[in-house]
Amino acid sequence: MRVIDRQIRDIQREEEKVKRSIKDAAKKGQKDVCIILAKEMIQSKRAVNKLYASKAQMNSVLLSMKNQLSVLRMAGALQKSTEVMKAMQNLVKIPEIQATMRDLSKEMMKAGIIEEMMEDTLEGLDDEEEMEEAAEAEVDRILYEITAGALGKAPSKVTEPLPEPEPVGATAASEDEEEDIEEMQSRLEALRS
Repeated sequence: MRVIDRQIRDIQREEEKVKRSIKDAAKKGQKDVCIILAKEMIQSKRAVNKLYASKAQMNSVLLSMKNQLSVLRMAGALQKSTEVMKAMQNLVKIPEIQATMRDLSKEMMKAGIIEEMMEDTLEGLDDEEEMEEAAEAEVDRILYEITAGALGKAPSKVTEPLPEPEPVGATAASEDEEEDIEEMQSRLEALRS
């Protein structure tokens, strides 16, 4: 292609010389010389056009060869890629991986369900504690209303010692209590049978 470019430049330089010769011949009135030089100029333009056409054809062939080379390289790369994929497939067993992934997803689902159940249980415990506290507060309020505030004055713990039992009149009361206990036990035995 460089040789063709050089030839085109040489022909164009010669054309410039011919143009000057045509102008000189026209000034001298040499019509036959002008016609011959004009025909020579037409032939040189045709030659330049043919050179440009051959240069375009050579460029097209060059691009076609580059394209074929890239196709060959791509085919080689695909062949290598196929070999790598076969090797990977031999190393990695797809069904085993699928089974492992299924097991893993089942375990993750179980873990998620257990976590949700734990959260629900903990929320239920929080609700029960809040309900107990609310119930105790309500019981205290009702007892305060019923006792007209006397319960609020009572100590929360008994710190004084309990009084001693009376020995004299206590024997008659304890006999009555023993009879009541025996009667209750006999009723309980009757209910059980």
